[in-house]
Formats: sequence, C-alpha cells, structure tokens
Amino acid sequence: MSGELAKIEPRDQRMSLPEMKEQVRILDELLKHIMIKDTHYGTIPGTQKPTLYKPGSEKILSTFRIAASPGEVTDLSTDDEVRYRVRVDGTAQADQTFLGSGIGECSSDEEKYKWRKPVCDAEWDETAIDRRREVWKRGEKGSTYKLKQVRTNPKDVANTVLKMAKKRGQIDMTLTVTAASDVFDQDLEDLPPEVREGVVGEKKETVKPPQEKAAAAATACDLATEPQHRKIRALMSGLGYKKDEEHHKVASSFLGVTIGTFNVLTKNQASQLIDHLEKTAKDQAAQG
Repeated sequence: MSGELAKIEPRDQRMSLPEMKEQVRILDELLKHIMIKDTHYGTIPGTQKPTLYKPGSEKILSTFRIAASPGEVTDLSTDDEVRYRVRVDGTAQADQTFLGSGIGECSSDEEKYKWRKPVCDAEWDETAIDRRREVWKRGEKGSTYKLKQVRTNPKDVANTVLKMAKKRGQIDMTLTVTAASDVFDQDLEDLPPEVREGVVGEKKETVKPPQEKAAAAATACDLATEPQHRKIRALMSGLGYKKDEEHHKVASSFLGVTIGTFNVLTKNQASQLIDHLEKTAKDQAAQG
C-alpha cells in the first residue's frame, strides 16, 4: 500500500473529507492486496459482504494503530449455563485516545457448545433422557442422517465461551471504529449451518431506510432543490470524489445519517453540506 496511514480522530472530532477518503482507500487496499480469504475473512454463500474473522480484525487494528482491550466483562451465568458479555475498547496506540467500543456475547447454550457426540454407546445409554438427544444432520449430496448427542458440561467450555465473547466484541469494535461495516459482516460464521442457511437464505421484505421514510413524509418544499444537488456533486468531484457511492458516503459521514440518495436531503442538510464542502475546497487550495 502507498501513502501514509489515515489518522483516526477521536469521536468528538469531525474527520476531514481527505482523511475519510484515505481511510476508505486503505480499507479497500487491505481487502484486495493484504488480507487473505479464509484466513482474515470468509465468504458465506447467500451474503453480499465478506465476513470478518479475528485475524482480519487484528490486521485492520494493526494498520490503523488501534489497541484493543477488554473494558468490562459481565458474567451472566446460571447453574446450567455459562454466559459472558464483553465490552472491548479501542484506543489510539499513539496517545491512548478512546475511539469506540464493541460488545460481544457468548453462551454455552449455543448449539455448538451445548451438545457433543458421546464417546461411546455406553455413555449414551447411561445419560439421563433429558440430557441427550438425536438430531437430523445434513450429509453429502443432500442426504440426511441422525446423530446422537449428549449435553456438554457448561464448565468444560467456560474459557472457550469467554474467549468467543471477547472475539465478537473485538470484531464489533473494529467495524465500528474504522467504519468498515459497509465492507464486512460479522459473526455469520459462528452460526450453525442450518441456522445460517435460514438467516442468509430468507427473503426479507424490503424496508426503506429511516431517511427515505422521512423524505416521503416531507413536503416538496422541505427537500433539497436540483441546483443544490448539482452544486454538491460539482464540489464533490472537485475534491476527487467521482462516484455516487463516494458522494453518499461523504454526505453520510458529515451529516451523521445514512444517505443512499441525495433525493432524501432536506434544504437545510444540503446547505450545511455545501458550506462544508466549500470550506474544505478552500482549505485544500490554500495548502497547495
């Protein structure tokens, strides 16, 4: 990768447009040239975005010089379940500035931890009826088969559950702090195959974003005018943002809402955005 790494500012400071553009560029280059499929991320059939793995999370955090540390561990366990919720904090390595947090939770009641294959038929026969089961599993070429399982002792997987909660919290923090959620999904690889197939294969009803709902309820007088749209696009192009997708990302970051089309912008939002873009253009011209 070329160029200096983008500096991630504290959340109470607004990132400049050049910094946002550089951060997006670096994430794109990481995915295309550095990160390795099935090591740093994976592709789940039926999904539109790759799923970020822990090694990929660590690669992104290292690139942007972000330290990850457990901020709070909450024990939600019961007598028959081990459950942890972990908050992972992200801080700038240079000056320990707090950048954001992620939350991860894991339970021994999750399918892959709750049940295991018995070591022998005798163990199955000696296990209480309410602590064993037979389940259908999918085999090769669409075939199915029954599998005997017995309950796992929750304490045997306590450390694994805690580490999994921390991993999920770290990935959540990584996506939040680096604004990488539009590039990666998370946790889909942790779902059992049968559940994952139902989740990613289900056709969901299309729901309009809140901004489009609000725009539909607004009167035509409230919405930005076409001259404002043209002005915004011209200023964006002058700053090096050529694609509509880039325009929408910049507008979303500045306004603090998701903008998928400029048709949802109000006149006031458009005016604020134009003022900001003009100021940024003047600052760049003064610098060089």
